[in-house]
Amino acid sequence: MTGTSSQERDYIPGMGKHYLLPFYEVLHRVTALGRVHRDMVELAAPRRGDRVLDVGCGTGNLLRTTGKTGADLFGVDPDLKMLARAERKLRRAGIRARLDRGYAQELRFPDGSFDKVFSSLMLHHLDVASKDEMLAEVRRVLKPGGVFVLADTTRENAGERIAAAGFTVEPTRTRKLRVFREEIGIEVATAH
Repeated sequence: MTGTSSQERDYIPGMGKHYLLPFYEVLHRVTALGRVHRDMVELAAPRRGDRVLDVGCGTGNLLRTTGKTGADLFGVDPDLKMLARAERKLRRAGIRARLDRGYAQELRFPDGSFDKVFSSLMLHHLDVASKDEMLAEVRRVLKPGGVFVLADTTRENAGERIAAAGFTVEPTRTRKLRVFREEIGIEVATAH
């Protein structure tokens, strides 16, 4: 894990409060979020040698799912406790990934660095201006023709926001999470 932002920002930790972090994995299993992650990876279709970034990687669940593809993995999250859990989880699974402390609105990678970018259930944590900054940053770090796959609550209307950021967006795919019956939209977008 490396780094700090050039500007410290407030952020909402996974599940909203730091003290709830131990329940994060339980919630992931109970809601069947793993199924959403498998769908995301299938839709992005990363291959060996692709460079893949997970923005708001949390404890590394989506990176662990993506690791089975042989892609080169990178994760960014502002929460050092989440990153520490991700590092342990990925190490135990035998998956290598570069994990950095950072913010979605300020990705410290050169332009056109990634073939695929993921973000899962993070967008709703950002205010309106930060959402637009995040999407501009994702577009900047994606290679032309690169694929961005985002999953978030359908209340976000993320597809419209992603299209406004200059992506070509496919129709939204939806999944219901168990227990909460929350509907999750999976957006697939291509950078120009």
